[in-house]
Amino acid sequence: MSSSPSPSSARPASFAALYEAAAHWARTDGLVWIYLFKALAACFLALGIAMKLDLPQPRTAMTTVFIVMQPQSGAVFAKSFYRICGTLVGLVVMLALIGLFAQQPELFLVTTAIWVGICTAGAARNRNFRSYGFVLAGYTAALIGIPASQHPDGAFLSALTRVAEVVIGIICAGAVSGLVFPQFAGLQMRSTVRARFSAFVEYVSASLAGRNDRAQIEATNARFVADIVGFEAARSIAVFEGPDSRMRGGRLARLNSEFMTASTRFHALHQLMNRLRDSGTHGAAIAIAALEPYFKEIAPLLAKSGEPVLSAADAAHAAAQLDTYRSELPKRVRATRDELETHPDAPLLDFDTGAELLYRFIDDLHAYAATYASLAVDKHARERWIERYEPKTNAIAAGVAGLRAAIVMMVLGAFWIATAWPSGSTLTLVAAAVCALASASPDPKRTAFKMAGGTVLATLMGMIAVFGVYPHIDGFVMLCVALTPFLLLGVLMTTRATLAGYGVGYCIFFCFLAGPDNVIHYDPSAFMNDALALVLSMLVSSIAFAVLLPPSTPWLRNRLLVDLRRQVVLAGRADLARVRSRFESGARDLMFQINALSQNEPETKRDTLRWLFSVLEVGNAVIDLRREIATLPNEPRYHQAAPWRVALRALRDALAALFERPRQQHFARALAATADAIAQVQQLTAGFTPSREERHQLLRILSQLHFIRTALLDPQSPLASAIGARADASEEKGVPHAA
Repeated sequence: MSSSPSPSSARPASFAALYEAAAHWARTDGLVWIYLFKALAACFLALGIAMKLDLPQPRTAMTTVFIVMQPQSGAVFAKSFYRICGTLVGLVVMLALIGLFAQQPELFLVTTAIWVGICTAGAARNRNFRSYGFVLAGYTAALIGIPASQHPDGAFLSALTRVAEVVIGIICAGAVSGLVFPQFAGLQMRSTVRARFSAFVEYVSASLAGRNDRAQIEATNARFVADIVGFEAARSIAVFEGPDSRMRGGRLARLNSEFMTASTRFHALHQLMNRLRDSGTHGAAIAIAALEPYFKEIAPLLAKSGEPVLSAADAAHAAAQLDTYRSELPKRVRATRDELETHPDAPLLDFDTGAELLYRFIDDLHAYAATYASLAVDKHARERWIERYEPKTNAIAAGVAGLRAAIVMMVLGAFWIATAWPSGSTLTLVAAAVCALASASPDPKRTAFKMAGGTVLATLMGMIAVFGVYPHIDGFVMLCVALTPFLLLGVLMTTRATLAGYGVGYCIFFCFLAGPDNVIHYDPSAFMNDALALVLSMLVSSIAFAVLLPPSTPWLRNRLLVDLRRQVVLAGRADLARVRSRFESGARDLMFQINALSQNEPETKRDTLRWLFSVLEVGNAVIDLRREIATLPNEPRYHQAAPWRVALRALRDALAALFERPRQQHFARALAATADAIAQVQQLTAGFTPSREERHQLLRILSQLHFIRTALLDPQSPLASAIGARADASEEKGVPHAA
């Protein structure tokens, strides 16, 4: 007979299950409730201080708290920093405009609209919280200037009190976020770094072993792009959290840059081997057989005692193994090449290209592992890193966003002047704010519409609070108790992805409509006028986003795709000192933006990823060419006027023309220029006996030229389909094209 479990043994099991459930709640919903508590605490603290100081509009301090409040403390500090900077800039500009046009409301509104348009364009052009500084520089000018312009004699005092209210909200949000259950992005970045390094090691090992098909490779690289952009965003806010993050800021930026370079290099190597396999020739089989033994040696270098690398200490061990392997690799490759030279059918150029890509990948992977290992200490020599991630949106799209905001503000300002509506100032300044805030989102029309929905709900709740609750309470404590359920609803919505837009509109404009002042005025008509102005401003902004060159239309995606292809032009012409980080980060950031505009279009995402691969392959080869040429000795045969240098410049120009406008004639020109450059370099090599180092440099130049040629001829390249489609269209129309 089986005995039943004793109560004492069942009790620990149930306790463990309860503990696990509690821990899971603390990691998920518990964090949400902590954020809700912090947001309300900061809001009431700011409201109380503003009321104690007898400021005219304590609701502005409340609104500021909900604008800057974020779950992570670093995000609050970063947003607060840029808000203060933007507020001060907007204050100075608005005081100047009021001084110039106080008696001319039409000119004042026009110049304010132009300023808001410029700031909106800057917000759309920049990314992360830096764009928020531009938003506030424009919005603050309208927020302070439009009400103050109606009473110019008190404009200076009104502006200073408004800035004081904003600063109180910022300080309270930062203090509560940093002192009460703080959540630091720097701590989360450690797990992100570890997970990404492990994922990359697994990706390299699986790809070299042939376990990844093309779909898996594309999905992994798309995920890497999102990780790179997200990592940079997290790094940009972590530096505000404390000295520990700032001491590692340079290394974290370097880590992101080296990860981009290593992943690009590995993809180029993997693509070259795939092209050799697809060719099916006897010579390609010989090159593959000579190179594959080296590939099998890479995976063990990325492990410690047979286990995958996880911690920074493990990365130090992997970096040491990679360094040893890297130092021995050239000698071993030369021995393999000497054996191949005895074989009459051996494709030496294919082998040299593969060996060069292999060495560069090992070198980049070693740098990546060494930087990861350096994070284990507070200070390290690898912290010195001058290259930076450069996220930028399309200049035309940014200009359109600025023009759209200026037009909306001018139209609504003209409506205000023509109708003399008491809430016309609210209508105008809120439209300026919504245009600036929504311009940075992938779908600004939908964002503005969601904010309008949240504002409608805020209007209903605000009426209940102002006219149903406020008359029956007395004292600050009861005021906080009465406001808690109203504010809790809005903050809770901001924590849900599908309701975040509604929640932002609700929190901000509930405070605007129903936020208490020291002396509350019960004026239902003014309340409804302001509520109507708020909703109308957002609806007009949403219509403007839908009508005036909407970002969701294909034209913006096409412009971004053109910018992505033009990264090849940047690779060939930008300053050589920082060209690689600008090229790598720019290409990936553009792809991330295109994907954000193509959420429900998997085919567009796939095409964009293929263009990214092509741009990275050719662009990195061009950068490597330029760096090799820059280190050649100062000899007459290497001067600018030498035939082979002329051929390389012709190739650079041909590649720039091809990627700017993929056409059949441009493709033929680029292919011919590549063949000519290879022939010229081979002729140079045959014309004299170079030293050992010069010979290796010339072989590396030949390898990069050969890789460019294979990338152009790759049937999987988007160039093939783009040129083929254009060629077919030309044939249908009877237009001649180069064969």
